[in-house]
Amino acid sequence: MNNNIKILLSQYDQKRTREINEAIKKREDFFDKYPEVEKLDHDISSLGIKRVQLILRANNKDEINRINKRIEELKNEKKSILKKLNLSEKDFEPVFECKKCSDTGYLSTPSGSILCPCIKQALYNLEYNDSNIYDLKNQNFSNFDLTLYSDEINTSKYNSKFSPRDNVKSIVKTCRNFINNFDDSKESNLLFCGSTGLGKTFLSSCIANELIKNGKTVLYQTAPIMLDKIIDYKFGKTDDDISKTIYSVDLLIIDDLGTETRNSLKITELFNIINSRLLNQNNKVTKTIISTNLSLQNLYDTYEERIVSRIIGNYNACYFFGDDIRMKKKMAIK
Repeated sequence: MNNNIKILLSQYDQKRTREINEAIKKREDFFDKYPEVEKLDHDISSLGIKRVQLILRANNKDEINRINKRIEELKNEKKSILKKLNLSEKDFEPVFECKKCSDTGYLSTPSGSILCPCIKQALYNLEYNDSNIYDLKNQNFSNFDLTLYSDEINTSKYNSKFSPRDNVKSIVKTCRNFINNFDDSKESNLLFCGSTGLGKTFLSSCIANELIKNGKTVLYQTAPIMLDKIIDYKFGKTDDDISKTIYSVDLLIIDDLGTETRNSLKITELFNIINSRLLNQNNKVTKTIISTNLSLQNLYDTYEERIVSRIIGNYNACYFFGDDIRMKKKMAIK
């Protein structure tokens, strides 16, 4: 992990340098086109230096006031020219990808520098999410197509008085509430149930995308891979202790619950994960999304009561039904 941090920090430094150089080049090109603005900029800077020198000498307040007035006049003159060109000073500033850390990877706190959530997320993507083919870039609410869900109400087929489309609309509303109230400890976690190909993983990605934009960290793991990694570390088969990230990440997405091979060790680890994240340790709200092809009854039949009771009592259950979207897409291509 330390090596990956070094790699990411080097990438951040290169990116930040590139963004600063682009901003400098943009300003230089502008000054070539509008030299009168460059002169104003130079005069403001020169007067600023002179003002500092006078302040350090602690004398001639009248001269300092005169300089302040002149600087303000020049700034207003510059601002007026930029306004006529539909520009402002912000247009010449570096465009950093992360507004919080300005692409340094660090945030300053009273207790010292800490890693910014953006670089933590980049690290999680590099070490875990990307290897699980977690397609965050393309799976978002703007690409979520409701028309893929039937608007037919068929009680005998779907065992519901709602159409698949109306049902998924309700689920999307629940997802947005989850995002908007993420920092509220009273907001329930999410349980996505239903057959394959109905958009459970896609909606998980939509949520992840929005939360990452809000500065939250997200870890995506399929249940089989996650539990195998934990057991492998405990038995010394790997140096990668993923459990630290599992317990601390803002949002943990556990996909494909029920597809893992089960034994007492894995059942215990699964309970510890679910239970510990419900406790919101270290005064930090952590949330979890569990996605499974199992029904609620299947969950009771498959797992210990202590696990299912934690899920049922602390998760909003969203039941997906309808026709396999993946098959629909394949048929559409043909």
